[in-house]
Amino acid sequence: MTETITHTGPLWRWTTPAAPAAWHFITIDGEAGEALSGTAIMRRLEGNARGFGSLKVVAKIGGSTFRTSVFPSKETGWLLPVKAAVRKAEGLAEGDAVMVSLEV
Repeated sequence: MTETITHTGPLWRWTTPAAPAAWHFITIDGEAGEALSGTAIMRRLEGNARGFGSLKVVAKIGGSTFRTSVFPSKETGWLLPVKAAVRKAEGLAEGDAVMVSLEV
């Protein structure tokens, strides 16, 4: 069964001294994050859990659709990595509010 979750959040950049190139993410929290958590719990109960507690998703931002995984965050919600090609195609920059639809 496919579930679609929609969320809007800021695009943010994660870097470390060892990885200055950075990764970009959108934090999926609030009701959308709770919906993902419910799906993750069901997958564990069904014996279909994935590494690091991740969930496979098909994400859509603007006209770009891509397959990836969301990862649970200890601080808040879930982390959706946003590929450089998607950021470029959609004209996104750090701090932009981004609406994303996730098919789980």
